[in-house]
Amino acid sequence: MKKLLKIFLSLTALLLLLAIAGYSIIAVRGIPVYTAKKIDINVKSTSARVEQGEKLAGVLCIKCHSPNDGIKMTGRELTEMPPEFGKIYSVNITNDKVHGIGNWSDGDLLYFLRTGVKPSGVYAPIWMPKFAHMSDEDLYSVIAYLRSDKPAVQASSAISQACEPSWLSKFLCNVSFKPLPYPEKPIIAPDTADLVAYGRYMIAGRYDCFPCHSADFKTVNIFEPEKSVGYMGGGNILYTMEGKKIHTANITKDEVTGIGNWTLEQFSDLMRLGKKPDGTAIRYPMFPYSNI
Repeated sequence: MKKLLKIFLSLTALLLLLAIAGYSIIAVRGIPVYTAKKIDINVKSTSARVEQGEKLAGVLCIKCHSPNDGIKMTGRELTEMPPEFGKIYSVNITNDKVHGIGNWSDGDLLYFLRTGVKPSGVYAPIWMPKFAHMSDEDLYSVIAYLRSDKPAVQASSAISQACEPSWLSKFLCNVSFKPLPYPEKPIIAPDTADLVAYGRYMIAGRYDCFPCHSADFKTVNIFEPEKSVGYMGGGNILYTMEGKKIHTANITKDEVTGIGNWTLEQFSDLMRLGKKPDGTAIRYPMFPYSNI
């Protein structure tokens, strides 16, 4: 009996030491750094691309990268993110060559938006969307906008606050949150005449609705959206500006808990005006998207 107890205590001590060692390695290593691939491309800027890029940025970029009291996309604290990820800040993405992305090439931007890896090799975790399914043309439009003379992207010397990721964020980035592969062939948006295919593109490719509206950020499958736990069923936890915990909405076609009974007009009113069918307003961090 004493021998068995000794073996048990020895194994317990060994497991404890391994756990402490693993915890320490993750804490010290932090979020992994990768090698960014150089993409040789120069995006042609046209008025149509800048206009489309501005619309896309109005949904995808401005709400996270613009301070609540400003227009320029100089970064802010993302208070809506679950606190278990740590203190998360978006960065300056104006055309400033020192503090923004003014020195990034078009290829750098394209590779980052696809994979999540910056030119420095630093990886942007789950709080930064990766646009694995967005069409090349839409991404070119975003890049053309980011290079434009529009007010929100004009150079600002504001210094971005460094993120303070939690141990959980570091752990997830070491075991499951990884850079996405860069596409091997062009990505083309579906024909707008195919409403189902184009609707999926809007959700998974262009506007990236599914990460927030699935069950949990930690189980989102970016590369295969439909395999995300609770895909589009809501329940993911976010926070209002006042720090109140809220759950994202079920936007499946369920007629009781989802939007299965909504009319097109009701859905349009929510998306464009921020008004629900019962007359109440949507809550931050959901915004009305008047330019869609």
